[in-house]
Amino acid sequence: MVLVGGFLIGGFRKVNKAILILGGAPNREMYGAAFALKNPNVPIWVSSGSPKEYSDEVFARAGISSDRYVLDYRAVDTVTNFTTLVDEFQARQITDVYVITDTFHMPRAQVIGSVVLGSRGIKMHPVPIPANMGYYAENQNKEKEPAKKSVRDGARSVLWLFTGMTLNEQRHNRK
Repeated sequence: MVLVGGFLIGGFRKVNKAILILGGAPNREMYGAAFALKNPNVPIWVSSGSPKEYSDEVFARAGISSDRYVLDYRAVDTVTNFTTLVDEFQARQITDVYVITDTFHMPRAQVIGSVVLGSRGIKMHPVPIPANMGYYAENQNKEKEPAKKSVRDGARSVLWLFTGMTLNEQRHNRK
């Protein structure tokens, strides 16, 4: 297949891209803003990132207009970073998502993203933040999180496919 004018010849798949920055550390917005400058026509979503004032300042300093990004605070964990936004991506006919998170966190994000985004035919493109740019000092020497987190959240993602639940709903209802 050959990409011509945004269409794949043979598959006729229009490529609509988005950038998804997974919240959890302020450096993710900074790295995401720098990545967005290299991809000037791609809209940005920040899922449960830093407080609005901080995120707005990061994007303003980078010269990114507020109409180009969405700050979404519905997610409570990595699984819900994806499940809270996948329907919106599908409604906007987004076919490809660049996912930005720390290097140590990316393997788990890839497992979840491949299940959740993949369930809607959306391709995930990982954009890991180099470990030396990481926010948490204790993670700078780690290459990735423990595999059990990926297994657990992969299972939660599959559960979400069949039930619409991530198990976090039950945890929040017990409080």
